[in-house]
Amino acid sequence: MEKFLPFESRMVVMPVDNIDTDQVIPARFLKKTDMEGWGDLLFNDWRYESDGTPKPDFILNQDSSKGLKILLAGDNFGCGSSREHAPWALTQYGFRAILSTSFADIFKSNALKNSLLPIVVSPEIHKKLFSMPESSVQVDLASQTITLADGTKAEFHVDGFSKQCLLEGVDELGFILKNNDAIAAYEAKRFSTLNTLEG
Repeated sequence: MEKFLPFESRMVVMPVDNIDTDQVIPARFLKKTDMEGWGDLLFNDWRYESDGTPKPDFILNQDSSKGLKILLAGDNFGCGSSREHAPWALTQYGFRAILSTSFADIFKSNALKNSLLPIVVSPEIHKKLFSMPESSVQVDLASQTITLADGTKAEFHVDGFSKQCLLEGVDELGFILKNNDAIAAYEAKRFSTLNTLEG
């Protein structure tokens, strides 16, 4: 994982509530076993005709959306069944952050483990963002703030462990391996066996 650095980007605006994980990445693709190519499948059924032709009116198929790192979505993003493939598809497309008023818990957890920042904003900020769809937003994880084009700042919450992993660019296993020396020292000092029958 790459370190999560402050960035600024315009937004891909998708004013749809309750976007579920089957819309993000349809279940029929989950039999795919490699880690590459998920970005091409993102929002597949909204993005392509049945013959694979891109739908020109879908937002991701428009030139103005190319290279953007922020998705502005409606309420309750990522509901539905659990699948890590959803954040894989979003990050491989190029998104680093999603702005919404709420996220499904499992999607939020999967996103944070895969270098995708789900940012919960207030209804007021959400409405304001939709009123300025062509503007840029600054995202700063270290200060846990977003800054709108008009200078408005809004704080967001992220748990300390996820924040540390994102800032350092490590996943959970990487975090454990960073502490390998301390773990080894602890293991060297502890008893190799423990009698649980004695008080």
